[in-house]
Amino acid sequence: SPDEGWQVYTSAQAPDGKCLCTAVIPVQGTCSRDLRSHQLRQLMEKVQNISQSMEVLDLRTYRDLQYVRNTESLMKGLDSRLKVAAESQRSLNAKSFQELKDKMTELLPLLPVLDQYKADTRLIVHLKEEVRNLSGSLLAIQEEMGAYDYEELQQRVLMLEARLHACMQKLGCGKLTGVSNPITIRASGSRFGSWMTDTMTPSADSRVWYMDGYYKGRRVLEFRTLNDFVTGQNFVQHLLPHPWAGTGHVVFNGSLYYNKYQSNIAVKYHFRSRSVLVQRSLAGAGYNNTFPYSWGGFSDIDFMVDESGLWAVYTTNQNAGNIVVSRVDPQTLEVLRSWDTGYPKRSAGESFMICGTLYVTNSHLAGAKIYFAYYTNTSSYEYTDIPFHNQYSHISMLDYNPRERVLYTWNNGHQVIYNVTLFHVIKTSGEL
Repeated sequence: SPDEGWQVYTSAQAPDGKCLCTAVIPVQGTCSRDLRSHQLRQLMEKVQNISQSMEVLDLRTYRDLQYVRNTESLMKGLDSRLKVAAESQRSLNAKSFQELKDKMTELLPLLPVLDQYKADTRLIVHLKEEVRNLSGSLLAIQEEMGAYDYEELQQRVLMLEARLHACMQKLGCGKLTGVSNPITIRASGSRFGSWMTDTMTPSADSRVWYMDGYYKGRRVLEFRTLNDFVTGQNFVQHLLPHPWAGTGHVVFNGSLYYNKYQSNIAVKYHFRSRSVLVQRSLAGAGYNNTFPYSWGGFSDIDFMVDESGLWAVYTTNQNAGNIVVSRVDPQTLEVLRSWDTGYPKRSAGESFMICGTLYVTNSHLAGAKIYFAYYTNTSSYEYTDIPFHNQYSHISMLDYNPRERVLYTWNNGHQVIYNVTLFHVIKTSGEL
């Protein structure tokens, strides 16, 4: 529903050929004298954002097409040389001939890539024309209110948005390069807590979960939509059978994953059945403020979800208090693989996972920045310097939602989100 918020994914190409993708979530208006004017304004904003997205996508595709044309010429030239060499092998030694053949073989996989770029170009032209037509319709409505069927218009916008989304799905995972200014959604609850949406379910499911406090809590509020969360209406209550510790909870595919109070036990609670499906101890993991983040709060065990699944971040005596990142099976809560990052957990303000990379803030207080990144795909790390505006000066929860591509934060009694900027590699034929 337009009243519940929406996202537009835009992209642009960097000079080195990488694709920069940004998830944009606009601030919602809270009042409107005229419902139809409000609907029209929302539709106009959507079309404007889609148009801008199409422009940058068109620019990217045009640059890619230039590269494709150059590659086509290179392939044709190489093919001609290979044919000449094949016809007059006497003038060509065996080594040179084999080198030509190997080079041609290397270029053959580019053929489907070239075809895909050509198809994308035709699709962009068609989408631009549709957006142009829809923009004209909206302008006409603005001059003559009530002359158009709003439901039909909304469906056209949603259809275009879905098609644009499909185009952008070719973008693979990326490296974090920036975080937006904070967007405050609500101010409620105590100084510490957590709030989240499901990290896996379809975008039509916009429920929000809210857990106030950092220990011994059992009460989870489930709001139907983000709007309901903002107004504090339309919610149901879940009473967990076991109290929680810390704020490192996450909702994944309809279940809440959290740390059971005064233990290193991970619990999977299913909201629909209102029951615990499984619980399992994280072997050796510290608990009860043994290895918390710098703000304390029983934050020893932190569950996270990114594009590749469920993770647990904690530490053990064996790892000398350094952060351990573990891939966890969401069905059994069994640890699949672990990495020792070498970063002391007590020196970390908070952390989150994006695309298999752990990002760590250097503080939970004002002046914090994203200071450290650990890459599980290469088992390597680097120190970073990504600005992070800690508006309310005390972060006690920070989590990435891969479905929405935003950071959820509990900051001194304020529920805040941040958009992220990632560098992506363009996917073709289903591969990076």
